[in-house]
Amino acid sequence: MTRRLSWLAAVALMLAALVYINNTSRLVTLAVSRPILLAHRGLAQTFRREDLKNDTCTATRIHPPEHPYLENTIASMQAAFRAGADVVEFDVHPTSDGAFAVFHDWTLGCRTDGRGVTREHTLAQLKALDIGYGYTADGGATFPFRGKGAGLMPSLDEVLETFPDRRFLINVKSNDPREGDLLADRLARLPPERRARLMVYGGDRPIDVLRRRLPGLPAMSPASLKTCAIRYLALGWSGYVPAACRNTLVLLPADITPFAWGWPHRLVDRLRRAGTELFVAGAYDGEAGSNGIDAEAQLLALPVGYTGGIWTNRIDRIAPLTAR
Repeated sequence: MTRRLSWLAAVALMLAALVYINNTSRLVTLAVSRPILLAHRGLAQTFRREDLKNDTCTATRIHPPEHPYLENTIASMQAAFRAGADVVEFDVHPTSDGAFAVFHDWTLGCRTDGRGVTREHTLAQLKALDIGYGYTADGGATFPFRGKGAGLMPSLDEVLETFPDRRFLINVKSNDPREGDLLADRLARLPPERRARLMVYGGDRPIDVLRRRLPGLPAMSPASLKTCAIRYLALGWSGYVPAACRNTLVLLPADITPFAWGWPHRLVDRLRRAGTELFVAGAYDGEAGSNGIDAEAQLLALPVGYTGGIWTNRIDRIAPLTAR
C-alpha cells in the first residue's frame, strides 16, 4: 500500500509539473512589446450602462460629449487610428439594393431622423439620414449632434477603400446565412493581403457560411466562442489548442481571464501561434454584456507586460496610457 501511494504521489507530481511547464508565463518570450488596441466602433460617444438592455436606445443616454465624433463613421475611424488603435471594429447591415451600410442599430429611430428597419432601405436612403439626430446627454433638452451627421453613414466599400492598409473587425448584425454569403462575395474580391487584415464576428449562421467560403478569414460567433472555451478549459492545460480556437478571435471578459490556461503570456502566445488574437474586455455585466477597458484602473488591473488585445470604447484614453 505504501509503495502504491508513493507511485501515485510521483505521478501526481509529474502531472503537476507538466501542467505548470505548459502554462506558466515565466518561460514565454513574446514577439511584441505592447498590447494590441481595438477601438470599438471607432472613437465614439459613450453612454450610461445602468439598466442597459439589448433594445435600449443608447443615443439618449450619452455622457456629456468630450469629442465631436460619432460611431461607425469614417471620421471616427480616422480619429481612432490617429489616437493609436491597431484595429477598429464596425457594424454592417445589408441594404435593400445589395450593398452594406456601416451602422450599429437594427432600426433607425434611435440615432437618426429616419424610421423603420435599417436593412429595408437602399444605401442612398441611408446615406441621406442625419445619424447624429437622436443623441442627447440631458434627457432631450439639447441634441448636440443634430444636423451634424447628415450623410455620414458610410458603406463597407467606402471604409475598405479609405483604409486599404488598416486592420478591421467587422460585426455582422444578424443570424441570416444569406448575409454571410453576401459578405463573402464582397470580401472574396479583395486581394489576399488585404483580406488578411480583416476579422469578422456575428451570428452563428452567417459566420458558418463565411468560415466555409473563406476558410482563411478569422471569424467568431457565439457558438464558436462557446465551443472554443469549453474545449480549451478541458484540454488547454496540456498546451493543446482545440480546432475551435484556431484561426479565429477570442473575446474574454477581464474577470474570466484568470481561469484560462496559460493566462496571460502563455495564452496570448499559444493562441497567436494558432492564428488567433485574444481581446480582453471589461467585466461581464449580464444582459448588458461586457464593457470595454475604458479607464486607467481597468488597464492597471491587467497583468504587467500584457501584450494581447484590449477592447476599448475610449481609445483616446487607453492608447496614451499603454504608450506610457
